[in-house]
Amino acid sequence: MREVAIDEITQAVRDLFIDANCTLGEDVVLALQQALEKEESAIGKEVLTELIENARIAQQEVMPICQDTGLAVVFVELGQDVHLMEGDLTEAITQGVRDGYRDGYLRPSICHCFTRQNTGDNTPVIIHLEVVPGDRVKIIVLPKGGGSENMSGIRMLASAAGLEGVKEFIVQRVKESGANPCPPIIVGVGIGGTFDQAALIAKKALLRPVGSTNANLELAAMEADLLARINDLGIGPSGYGGRTTALAVHVEMIPCHIASLPVAVNIQCHAHRHKEKVL
Repeated sequence: MREVAIDEITQAVRDLFIDANCTLGEDVVLALQQALEKEESAIGKEVLTELIENARIAQQEVMPICQDTGLAVVFVELGQDVHLMEGDLTEAITQGVRDGYRDGYLRPSICHCFTRQNTGDNTPVIIHLEVVPGDRVKIIVLPKGGGSENMSGIRMLASAAGLEGVKEFIVQRVKESGANPCPPIIVGVGIGGTFDQAALIAKKALLRPVGSTNANLELAAMEADLLARINDLGIGPSGYGGRTTALAVHVEMIPCHIASLPVAVNIQCHAHRHKEKVL
C-alpha cells in the first residue's frame, strides 16, 4: 500500500489546468504545422499561421490560448494499492480547480442552467474515476470549451445502420457544425455500449495524441476514411474554406446490445487542451 497526500492531488490539478490552458500540446502544434504545409487555400493558410502564432505567444507569456478556458473535466486513474491521506478526493480536485482558475487568471465559465448565475470559481468539476491496478494516481485534465461541446451529438442508431450508417452520422454532425466549433477540429467518436458509455469513450478518444493511429486495423481504416470525408467538406480553418476541417478523427469502440448501435461524436476545437501527471 502506497500513501499519497490529498494535498498533492490539489496541487497537481491546479498546475495542470493552468498549463493546459496556456501551453498547447506538441502533438497539436505539429498537426497544425503539417496542415499548414498541405493547405491549398490562401485564407486557410493565413488562419493556420495565426493559430500557430497564437499558441506560441500563449506559451511564452503564460496566457490562455483562448478566452474560453473551459468546463473542468478530470479523468482519474486511481491505483487500487493507493491510500489517499488526509482528505476527500472529490474536494481535493474541486479545490485544485478553484486554485488553478484563480491563480492562472482563467475565466470562470460555469453557471446555473436557467438563471445563468456564474458559480464564480469554475466548479463544480466533472470527474471520471477509474480504479486500476498499481500504486499510482494518474490525473488527466481536459478544459472543454463550450463552442465545440455544443456541436457534439449522440444517436441511438438502428442495429441495421451498420458501418456506413455510423460514418454518415459522424460526417453529417461535422457538416452541420460548420464553423461553430472553431476548426480545424479533432473528432472523438465513441461507438457501442450504452447511451452514456458511448459519450464517455468519445470524450476519452480526444485524449489520444493527435493523429495517432488506432491499434485496431478496422478502426484505423475507419479513422482515415472519416478524416478524408470530413476534410472533403471544405469547411476549412475557422470556416473560411480549405482542405483542413479536421486535424484528426479518433474512434473508440466497445460491444453493444444486439438491439442497438449507439454512436457519440465529441468535437474538440483547435485549442485542444489536455495535460496529465502521474503521482
